[in-house]
Amino acid sequence: MLDVTFFPILIASIANMIIGFVWYSPHVFGSVWTRLSGVTPEMVESGKRRMPAVLLVALLAGMLTAYVINYFGAAWFVIDVVGAVELAFWIWVGFVAPVMLGHVLWEQKPFTLYLINTLYWLVAMIVMAIVLVL
Repeated sequence: MLDVTFFPILIASIANMIIGFVWYSPHVFGSVWTRLSGVTPEMVESGKRRMPAVLLVALLAGMLTAYVINYFGAAWFVIDVVGAVELAFWIWVGFVAPVMLGHVLWEQKPFTLYLINTLYWLVAMIVMAIVLVL
């Protein structure tokens, strides 16, 4: 993680997107997520029409996340897989889990939805950090 290069950050972002496609697929958590989020069939159709733009923004957002993970990894001298997992866990605990808890506390979203979304980010960040350290 000591060097910031484009290719590992791109690969980490693509890995993040693949995890998202699987995680939020109807065969894993997609059906429950759709119901708990209040996503309607009309919203799904509208999303399909915007898919190229959505995928591009998701790729760029994932690259930003990977860059920040890489930046912290370099600052903390993360050089192996164990360190990458620890780094991703602490970033998740400190920034993702508490921020997303606001959806439950203030927006009264179901706790199950919180778990689906935050645990996705835990898995995604761990995989991204591992990709960046390899």
